[in-house]
Amino acid sequence: MVHPDQVKAAIRQALPDAEVQVDDLTGGGDHLQVSVVSTAFAGLPRVRQHQLVYGALRAELASEAIHALALQTSVPT
Repeated sequence: MVHPDQVKAAIRQALPDAEVQVDDLTGGGDHLQVSVVSTAFAGLPRVRQHQLVYGALRAELASEAIHALALQTSVPT
């Protein structure tokens, strides 16, 4: 289990300009829906954008603190 604020902090450490929204889908802290908006995604394919976020959450995913992650990424409009 991981707290949404920890997820936001980890993503913002890797992507400092990111706007991050984290929703706990089940209330258990391990099934999350995350939306990330960052200029770092400009020109990158969706797979690479997601890889940047997965990299920021590497420890949480490896330890299975996050069991399921629904991820949406985009650039600022």
